Amino acid sequence: MKASVVPDTAPALAWLKRKATKKSLDGMARYAIPSDRAFGVSMKDVQALAKELGRDHALAQALWDTRWYEAQLLAAYVDDPAQVTVAQMNRWCRAFDNWAVCDTLCYALFDRTPHAWARAEAWAGSREEYVKRAGFAMLWSLSVHDKGAPDARFIAGLAWIAEGAVDERHYVKKAVNMALRAVGKRNAALHASAIATATRLAASSDDTARWVGRDALSELRSASVLRRVSKKAQSARPKT
Repeated sequence: MKASVVPDTAPALAWLKRKATKKSLDGMARYAIPSDRAFGVSMKDVQALAKELGRDHALAQALWDTRWYEAQLLAAYVDDPAQVTVAQMNRWCRAFDNWAVCDTLCYALFDRTPHAWARAEAWAGSREEYVKRAGFAMLWSLSVHDKGAPDARFIAGLAWIAEGAVDERHYVKKAVNMALRAVGKRNAALHASAIATATRLAASSDDTARWVGRDALSELRSASVLRRVSKKAQSARPKT
């Protein structure tokens, strides 16, 4: 059997190094992103390189394994969702050590795979901080990208949110909150369900759950969201 050839990551890494700036590298600290394995490249440039490279599953694997921050972001845009396996998703997810890589992988790659919903549910019940965040980041991103998903999937997601809302770890509670707000902005029916969930959480005796609920209600009841939901409801009505 012919041995598989590992793609050469050197050209991509060299490109990233050329685009690096001290300002970008120093700025990572403001967003609590570790910079010991980073060049300091803007997301705009990472996405530009991904567009040049195109989809390449093997290259994405090799980029991920370099452990460079920008290379792992690049892997999210280069990988082919159809070729991503559950084992790969679990392996990469367990390696997350910051919110930026976690959210980018979920929002740009994982939520486009055939395994997205099953992984979201499994990860939302995890005890590991960034794995759990990934579960709710997936729910958030699926609410935006999975246009054909039935409301029942998101109703189930609201139950995960209610359970996860008592987790006081910063990166978990922020993701739970984002997921709740995102589900509530999907359509009128889910807006009502999300409002009900947020209202129950806002009345909780648990400090973290109460914060998640109150913060979500602040946005979900805002004039801009109400207009958005109303517009979606109108466009969904059958034409007469």
